Parts: sequence; structure tokens; C-alpha cells
Amino acid sequence: MDEKVLDAQKWVNATYGSVTGYQRCPEDGRTGWSTMLALTMGLQHELGISPVVASFGPGTMAKLQALGDIGFGWNKNGNIVRIIQHGLFCKGYWGANGYGEYGAVTTEAVKALRVDMGLPDGGTGTAGGITTPKIFKCILNMDAYIRITGGTDEVRSIQRWLNGRYWTRDAYSIGPCDGIYSRDVQKALVIAIQYELGIAAPNGNFGPATQDGLRTKNLGEGDSGLWVQFFSAACVFNSPVPTGTSDTGTPTTWRSSYDGKLREWVEIFQRFCKLSATGRADYQTWAQLLVSMGDADRPATGSDTRFEITASRAVWLRNNGYQVVGRYIYDPPGSTLDKEIKPGELQTIFTNGLRVFPIYQDNARQLSDFTYTAGYQHALNAHKLASDYGFNRGTVIYFAVDYDATREEIDAAIVPYFYGVAAGLAYNGKRYVHGVYGSRNVCTVVSRQTGARFSFVSGMSWGFSGNLGFPIPANWSFNQIKEFQVVNGADKFDLDRDVVSGADLGQNSVNKPSGPADGFIAYVQRLYDLALSYTGSNRNKSQLVMEYVRHQKYGGSDWDFLIGGVDGKFVDYCNAAGMSVMTDFVDPYTAYELGAEHLMASANGHFTAWMPSNPKSVNEGDVAGWGGDLLTLYVDWRRANDQYPNGRNFVQLKMAKVGVASSFGYNDLIEDADAWLLAKAVRDGKTIVQAVTDHYNGGGGLNRFNNYWNGRFTGSTENAKFLAHNILTAADDKEVVAAQIGLVTVRGGIKTLPAMLGYDELEPFEQGFVDVLLARTGSERRLRATYEKNHQKYLAAARTRAARK
Repeated sequence: MDEKVLDAQKWVNATYGSVTGYQRCPEDGRTGWSTMLALTMGLQHELGISPVVASFGPGTMAKLQALGDIGFGWNKNGNIVRIIQHGLFCKGYWGANGYGEYGAVTTEAVKALRVDMGLPDGGTGTAGGITTPKIFKCILNMDAYIRITGGTDEVRSIQRWLNGRYWTRDAYSIGPCDGIYSRDVQKALVIAIQYELGIAAPNGNFGPATQDGLRTKNLGEGDSGLWVQFFSAACVFNSPVPTGTSDTGTPTTWRSSYDGKLREWVEIFQRFCKLSATGRADYQTWAQLLVSMGDADRPATGSDTRFEITASRAVWLRNNGYQVVGRYIYDPPGSTLDKEIKPGELQTIFTNGLRVFPIYQDNARQLSDFTYTAGYQHALNAHKLASDYGFNRGTVIYFAVDYDATREEIDAAIVPYFYGVAAGLAYNGKRYVHGVYGSRNVCTVVSRQTGARFSFVSGMSWGFSGNLGFPIPANWSFNQIKEFQVVNGADKFDLDRDVVSGADLGQNSVNKPSGPADGFIAYVQRLYDLALSYTGSNRNKSQLVMEYVRHQKYGGSDWDFLIGGVDGKFVDYCNAAGMSVMTDFVDPYTAYELGAEHLMASANGHFTAWMPSNPKSVNEGDVAGWGGDLLTLYVDWRRANDQYPNGRNFVQLKMAKVGVASSFGYNDLIEDADAWLLAKAVRDGKTIVQAVTDHYNGGGGLNRFNNYWNGRFTGSTENAKFLAHNILTAADDKEVVAAQIGLVTVRGGIKTLPAMLGYDELEPFEQGFVDVLLARTGSERRLRATYEKNHQKYLAAARTRAARK
């Protein structure tokens, strides 16, 4: 509680509580929109507006402009001055020593605010610190003008620059300076660009005049000036570019000269977004940086439609460069769209050399359509329908969110809906994997929170709040950029053009008997057969298999020191038999690509360092798996410590989150869990072939995180935290100490080892690790609990439906 905020709340309620339209704010000493809007309504009353409303709209601004600027000594209305002062206190500035007079203290507070905004302070002494109507509006909103947690100095510098350059322009609103890329920041950048293009009435929309103007701004290495500043600002807002599943992405910096480093970043961004990698600021790149659909007329090889793909339509698609089409597997009762896949349609698609990806949409156009229960039932239905169509195991089904959900709605309803979807698919053994269709923000949040495999982005809805101020999700597979009508002779049908990332190729067959991991299992079987016939070593045959798979990427001096060397003669024996290292395979439960080399290196480490009698002790096996990943995540945190001073917050935001650039990604946690479970299975007497078969084709992976938590961490938060502390600070195991120094200081460049931090600073980081593990196990427990709760209800409903038929 803040006493000054409480003063503001008590005063505004007491002063305006009886005013028509006034909405009281809580008197709890906490700054929030309710308090700021209460002050706004108080201002409206003082300006003669009746009834007052909880909004700072054009009417309030017009009245303020008529009143004029307010500065030192202004005494026309003491309550208006007091509203300014209370607003300053609520924003963290010392507004006054005494209320009602615009004196030196208030003047200095406004000066400080203006400087934080990037504006001139207005002059020295009492001549400065003027509250203009625009600044008054900012005092009464919730925007921050200092960097907040998660913000960056790079973004904040751009925010202040834009404000300082354009704040006096009519169409420009002073934006936040919190270091966070947001919808307001994106709109501010576009308005600034429109002013410099000479557009008469800038509005922040990416319209024809803006598009035509940007086509003339083709920049490249060696250029400099204002347009490079605009372009590199847009690059920073879309930074870092994801460049892998387990790294921190590729960042860039704001600059006024187009140098080689900017060109390199642009090429990476262009490749990620499937643009021509020219390294130049061409129109397509400008568009992709600024709006969700990018250049809507750019080449695209994907499509989706509610219309049946007949033979003639399939030929048209193929002849016009389309390779994959999204089709609906469900049309809800009462619909007149007739959009579900028709009998024989899939074969028509395949025969004509096309692929297909399935979409599930049951209304999904308003908040009330999204609940946990609805998601669960939709997943059961989607599984049945996809199975009836014959879709192969591991196929991603895109569940739709076909409206502009706000972040509050995403957290309150959309995420629970997708937890329900995950539970429903898990009930049926996760034959199918959930993806998400929606705005950029919907896709990003749902993927991070629920593990959605791929994102089908509704990019052509560029005006959606969820598409403004958000980069394209790291796991995007299709970006829907334009709807148009196909004229194919006498036939006409509507089609959406989708840019394809290549992450999800779609399906080119149905009723395939094998699963996504079958190739890996067969590969392990061949290696194991060779190990059985190999007579050059007394090592465990399963261990030889692990060593072969890891030997290229996780062999050599460091890894030999950590978990022991590989049998080089067995490697030669396998190579002579025509074997090579399989680097990755698809997990059948999540459809994520897992790294076979990291998986087997970690399993090898756990197998050779197995210590079941002392589960609280860390060892080289842990370093090869979760412990090494936690140490590299520590490096990430120390590099971003100014941005994320609280280690717990950092870990919760960065560890094992889908689509988040991190050295401890979601894939890494899956591989760590699977490695420990495979090593345990082999230690318990299974062969490596039996272990991988049971895990990836026998349902073992359905509960991987719970089994991992209960096994390696003994199901105890206390033990998990103790282990995290030990892996970071232990000084009694030479392999662990070597890993700490090697990963943190030698490779990471961080001189401050974890053991050098005080308890109060390191403990939250360790707790964050425990939080993430619990969240993952909690998700699986939710799936099981939902199964138990709904199983009988579902069977009863199925019997009722059958009886009705």
C-alpha cells in the first residue's frame, strides 16, 4: 500500500462521489486503472462535463485544450491542480508538498516526467514543467515512463525518441517509455513514418498511401539517416529472431547507419519469415516488420478454405503454386457453411500432389465459446473425426480462436480452453497434437502455456489488437495473409492465401500404420543388433547404443571427462555396417522434434552415474541433462539481470516455454525427462530398444514429467530445490565444479558463479526452477484428473447418443 495513492483515492471519492456517472475507486493504496479513471472523472466534472464517464476521450481533451497549458503559479482551479498532483503520486513522482497549488515541487515533478517521456523539460526554474493537455492525459493513464521488468533499454530509447520528435504533432499520442514493444508503440512508429512520408492525415493504419511510400524506401548497407532509424527500430521491435529451439535468438540494436551487422540480422529475419534473403530494407521486409499480414500479395504456397477441394479445384491449386490446403474436420450443428471435408476429398487432394492440414472450429467467435469443458469435449470430438478420416498419428489439429481476444480474455478463458483440448487429446492417448489458430498474441500465449505445437496465425486480421505490437510466434507454421475469390472457369470459390514456414508440411496420406517415432525406434533396434554382435567390449549393450548416437556432437574431451569416453571401435563397427548418427526424430505426444544426440548423451550420463541410494546428491549425469541446462539458463539470467533482477520471474518466463528464446527450452526439458526415464528403464533391466519402444509407442511419454518429477526429484519441492542449489553451487564433485566453471565462466563469459551470489539473490532463481517443474507436472495431473472426472460422464453421453441413433 502507498499512502499517497490512498490519499488520492480517499480524496477523489469524497470529492466526486455524488457526481452523476462517477464510479468510486477502491481505497486500498494500490495504483490501478480504477484510481486513474476516478481522477479522470473528477477532471471531467471540473471541466463542466456531465455526466462524467470512465474514459479520457475527445470531449475531455477538447475541454482541456480550451483551458490551455498549466504551469507554475496557475491558480484558476485548485482541484484541477490537485488532480495533477495525485496523478503524479500514482505514477511514482513526488507531486507536491501541499495540495492545490502548482508550485516548485509540482513543477520539478512534471519536469522529471517529461524527461522520462523523452520530451524537453520546458526550461529552467519555474519556466519549465508545463502540463500540456497531452501530458495531462498521460498523467491519468497507466503507462510507465521508466523501464519496467521485461522491458529493454533499446526499446525504451526508441520510445523516447519517437515521443521527443513527434509529441507536438496532432495525430501523435505520447506513448509509454517502459521498454516494452506494444500495440501503442507499433502505432506510434507507423504514425511517425506517415508524417515523414507526407501523408496528410496520419492514422497508424497500413493503408495504400503508406504502402506506396515505403516502396520508395529500399535501403541497404551503406545507407544512413532517419529512414534507417525507422527501419532498425522496427527490427528491434521484432527482435530477437528465433533461430533454434534452445537458444536465445538473434537480437539487433537501434542505429542510424545500415551496417553489416544490420544486414546480417535482416537476412536472418527474412529467412525466418520466408522472404527473399536480400539483406535489404525492401518493401516486403518493411511490411513484414510493421503488420501481421506483411505484403498480402507476396508469393504463398499454402491455403485454407471452407469449400470442398474438387478435382478441378485441386488442379487449379497445384497449377498456381499451392502445395498445401487447410480444411475443416467439423461443421457445427446449425451451420449453413457446409465446410467439413467431404467423402473422397482427401484422396482427391493427395492424388493431385497436394497436402492437407486439419482445422477444428466449433463457433469460436466470442469469449463464451471458450471454457475448459468445451475444450475437452471439442478435443474428444476432434479425435473421433480425425480418426474417422484416417489422419495419421502425430498430425497437428489446429483449434480455432476466431475473434480478437484480449490478453485478459486469453488468460481467463482461451488458455483454460486449450488445457481442456490437451486433456481431451490425452484421454485418447495423444494420437493427435493440438495446434492453435488465432492472432499472434493468442498463438504465442497458448503455445507457451499449453504446449501447442504449431501456430496458424490469422495475419490478415491485421487490425486485431492481438496482431498489433506482437512479433510473429516462434512456432508459426502458416500465416494467413489474404482472402480472395478464385475464378476457375465457371467455378468460383473463396480461398485464403497462407505463407508456409515449413515447420508443418501437412499430411500427404491417411491411415498410415506407423507413428512419428517408429523410424527412431527401428534405428535403435539396428544399433542394438550390432551391439549384440560386437565382441570388442564388455560394456552394456544399451550403453554402446547411447554412445554411438552421441559420439559426434557429445563426444571428445569435455564429454569424455564428464560421463566417460565412447567405444571408438564400436563406432567404427557401426559405420562399417552402413550406420550413421540420427540427429532428431518427432515426439509422438507433442509433435516436437527431439534431439536424439542430446537425448542419448543425457541418458548415457544418467546411466553411468546412477546413484539411487542418494537421490539428493548431484552428479555428472545431472550435468549431462537438467543440471547443465540450468547452468546455461543461469548464464542467460545474469546477462539479462538489469532487465530481470528477480531470478524467479526470469525462470518462469524463460524456462521450457514454447516459442521463447532460451538456452533451456521446452524441447530440452522433454529430452532431459526422457533421458532420465530411459536410463532408469535400462538400469531396471530393459534393453534400450524396449525402453524407447515403451516410452514413445507404449504410452510412457504421456506422463513423462510426472514420472520424472517423482523419480529424479522424489516428488518433493524441498528436494528439487536442494538439487537445484547443489548443481549451481556444489564444491565437492569435480565434474560438477568443472561444469559450473566451464558453462558459466569459460563458455558463458559470466565471472560471477552462482555460489558467489547471496542467498536472497540466488534462492528465487532456484525456486523458479521448481515452479516450472511443478507447472509441467501440474498440467499432466490436470489431464489425469479431468479424465477421471469426465470418463463416466462421457461414456454415459455416448450411450445416450447411440440410443438416440
